[in-house]
Amino acid sequence: MNKSELIEAVAEKSKITKKKAEEVVNLIFDSMVDAMVKGDRIEIRGLGSFVVKSYGSYTGRNPRTGESIQVKPKKLPFFKVGKELKELVDKGKEEKAEETPPPPPPPTETPSGFGPTE
Repeated sequence: MNKSELIEAVAEKSKITKKKAEEVVNLIFDSMVDAMVKGDRIEIRGLGSFVVKSYGSYTGRNPRTGESIQVKPKKLPFFKVGKELKELVDKGKEEKAEETPPPPPPPTETPSGFGPTE
């Protein structure tokens, strides 16, 4: 699902216009970005948590030239999936496997090898 599909789903389920749904989705995303820029942790029960991890500087290597380079310290967003979501996704996988019938066996060939036998 991409952002526009999310907006459509919100509009449909909430019975609001796509324009209003887009405003809601953008407000949520903007609020999350603002919180992470400040270094705050975002926890959504049943889904997971977003945190900002800080990485110190280190000496890396340019893959093209092999030259050593100094990589600056950085902060990166990180998502840690919650237990409930993990279980729901895994359970959905199992249910799909139960719903999908096994593929039919391949046709057996005649002794001469010219096609299936009946």
